[in-house]
Amino acid sequence: MQIKAKTVNEYLEKIPEERTRYFEELRKVILSNIPDGFVEQINYGMIGYVVPHSIYPDGYHCDPQLPLPFVNIASQKHFIGFYHMGIYADPKLYDWFVNEYPKHNKYKLDMGKSCVRFKKIDQIPYQLIGDLMQKMTVDDWIKLYEQNYKK
Repeated sequence: MQIKAKTVNEYLEKIPEERTRYFEELRKVILSNIPDGFVEQINYGMIGYVVPHSIYPDGYHCDPQLPLPFVNIASQKHFIGFYHMGIYADPKLYDWFVNEYPKHNKYKLDMGKSCVRFKKIDQIPYQLIGDLMQKMTVDDWIKLYEQNYKK
């Protein structure tokens, strides 16, 4: 279930009612804690937080027309997805997140490479997400991205 939207507000309006308050709280936590420089927009069919071309003109190596992605959130068919490229690219940050998660949630971490799947949407660890969002600035992300991905 991909929500088709051209704007963040349009995306928010299309989230199923039973998920709305949890999704909006997750968005609020991200916006309250993300360092300056990242911009919220629709990115890859989700709400994304990106490094705009005005800061990083090269854009994303997979498609330079797109800004450099960092975090996305999405209402998926069976879960709310939280995608954080920093925990995928930085083993220390990944280890920190995996070790902290059980302190904030009694359920097992359901995580792919950069995707954390929240199937029990009433158990989203908002404080942990807020802490995670503060751990990487735009400059940190650009440096890590260039070390790991840009060829």
